[in-house]
Amino acid sequence: MSNLIKLDTSVNISKLKLKNPVLTASGTFGYANEYDDFMNVGNIGAIVTKGITLNPRTGNPQPRIKELKNGLINSIGLENIGIHNFIEKKLPVLRENNINFIINIAGESIKEYVELAKICQSNNIEAVELNLSCPNVKSGCLEFGKDEETLYKLVSEVRNCFNNTLIVKLSSNVSFPEKIAKTAENAGADAISAINTVKAMHVEVKIAASGLSPARNDNAIFEYIKGGLSGSCIKPLALNFIYEIRQHVSIPIIGMGGISCFQDMLEFFAVGADAIQVGTANFTHPDLSETLVSELNNFMKQQNYESLAELVKDLRYEY
Repeated sequence: MSNLIKLDTSVNISKLKLKNPVLTASGTFGYANEYDDFMNVGNIGAIVTKGITLNPRTGNPQPRIKELKNGLINSIGLENIGIHNFIEKKLPVLRENNINFIINIAGESIKEYVELAKICQSNNIEAVELNLSCPNVKSGCLEFGKDEETLYKLVSEVRNCFNNTLIVKLSSNVSFPEKIAKTAENAGADAISAINTVKAMHVEVKIAASGLSPARNDNAIFEYIKGGLSGSCIKPLALNFIYEIRQHVSIPIIGMGGISCFQDMLEFFAVGADAIQVGTANFTHPDLSETLVSELNNFMKQQNYESLAELVKDLRYEY
């Protein structure tokens, strides 16, 4: 390949055009320009905003994060500034800095999702990711993503009022992922993103000098946190989930779940992803997404690929 040939790393997610397939996952990258000190956000495909609800949320009480050897359990509970504050304070920053973005929205009812989608439509938001998989809230999100009939109703009603790119974020906390994914496609989703965090629990038993306390829930003896597990430990689950749904849907899939290096990204392409999101790894390597873009370009040059489409085709596992 001649050095004069420009690499084409672009990927289209319906109407949304990305310069490359590297995105950041919701909840790990803030709302807009929080990572400016670490990288040039304009060099990556897009950021996915922190989950936005209709009204501001304070989230769950502490403790709500637990670091593990190969992952992280979080129980943040969708703490956020609310859609109206986002439109007023964060949207102008994104647009002024020409940052490609997808807004992640979450609701407690179909009515809330529809209202959020209408606000996004009226403000000409190019892409929305429906959070139907967060396990850290008492109502909404995951509950909508587990039942096919409810999922179809929610996605179709949002589709009726939002004309731009509609992405549905799914969880692996379901029995038949291929049915859920196909339902989302049939209801009008332009793409699927997966997987969100996996339901998990951390328990720590502390033995005092006097022995165990009779009160088993004594916080001085037992510490625990329930929430969503993310990080490299869930990568095998994510790869299998994407492999399964790729065989049943024709719309693009944005893969995530434990991506922390270039090899991980190639593996997600191999099982069916068209683009990827970097999540938990942002906390330890805040410039990782930009690094992956650079490594992708170098790899394509070395292997004589002119386009991302060619590379993905060669990587794709034959079903």
